[in-house]
Amino acid sequence: MGRWFAVIVAGLLVSPLLLVSLLLAPGPALAYGPALAHGGLVVTTPAEGQQLSAPADAVTLTFTEKPAPFAYFTVTAPTGARVDSGWSNAEPVPLTTPVTEYQLTEGVWQPQAYRTGFPVRVTVSHWPVPGTYVVGYHTVASDGDQVKGQLRFVYAGSPTPAPPSWQAPADQPKPELLAAAGPSAPPQAAAKPPNATSVWAWLVPVLLLTAAVLLYLTVRPPRRLTARP
Repeated sequence: MGRWFAVIVAGLLVSPLLLVSLLLAPGPALAYGPALAHGGLVVTTPAEGQQLSAPADAVTLTFTEKPAPFAYFTVTAPTGARVDSGWSNAEPVPLTTPVTEYQLTEGVWQPQAYRTGFPVRVTVSHWPVPGTYVVGYHTVASDGDQVKGQLRFVYAGSPTPAPPSWQAPADQPKPELLAAAGPSAPPQAAAKPPNATSVWAWLVPVLLLTAAVLLYLTVRPPRRLTARP
């Protein structure tokens, strides 16, 4: 009876620790979680992975801040040639779902909701072949964070001819963009808000090991001593 009572007590000690470890264990990042960098990309037309059945005159990318005037945008066809012919800012639009980003205020990360989007129209000159098109974007937010990435979608419509005397652009990011972004700053990088689970990352395993040792010492059979002749 005493031994079973000890087992039950040890189980009650271990169960909460297991529950805490499951709740606090780091899980996969959710795509719809709060962004850390300002000026992030929130909406695109076409959307990532979408199939476009008819030619469009532009690709639209909407950010939470107006991109820098020296921002860099490209559209690359499946052939590897660029088909973009410039970009321009469009009128701000209300976001259907507000986007939460963090702002560092007096050393503390504070969430801030953005309800207005700032679209950019990247003009597409022509659609040479069906297949996967890649849109590249690179700008710098107001807090100095890089906003950089790619968008892919599939064009399934008929090929369209290039404009007369068309030459694929070969320009590179402007020096102002490279200087503002900095040589070593990673894209969309920002210091993360304090993580309350960092202590549990090592504390929970220690507690579980301690509980397991206690459980073993409690339930193991007593050692029998053999009398010497």
